[in-house]
Amino acid sequence: MDRSWKPNVTVAAVIERDGRFLLVEEETPEGLRFNQPAGHLEEGESLLEASVREALEETAHHFVPEYLVGIYQWPRPQGDITYLRFAFGGRVTGVETGRPLDAGIVRPVWMTRDELVATRERHRSPLILQCVDDWIAGRRYPLELIRHYA
Repeated sequence: MDRSWKPNVTVAAVIERDGRFLLVEEETPEGLRFNQPAGHLEEGESLLEASVREALEETAHHFVPEYLVGIYQWPRPQGDITYLRFAFGGRVTGVETGRPLDAGIVRPVWMTRDELVATRERHRSPLILQCVDDWIAGRRYPLELIRHYA
């Protein structure tokens, strides 16, 4: 057993408005890819705080998490990293027009599920469509499932 192995804990924001989902187009080593506003949990912050921060940094939208959509464990096919993703569903309360986005983020984009399916080969991971499908299926768990002890 490798005691040094640890999964990468990440958060994602699942945001739907009028049948469209807020995504980001970002630069990756594999080229331009789509992803939910998502990123790594930073030291000292809660999962909810991380989802709010990542959404703002990557889309300039103020995200209010209202539900846990799901928890996803995904080992990359390359075998080098396993992600443990906490996906939160919620709403946006505004956008900071002109706010600089994180390095590597090309633009935020609103896409329908059909548009997501049509661009599947450009998804950062299979988790993007799975989170959207889980949201559409009504998977909304209370935030009280998550306890943050500071």
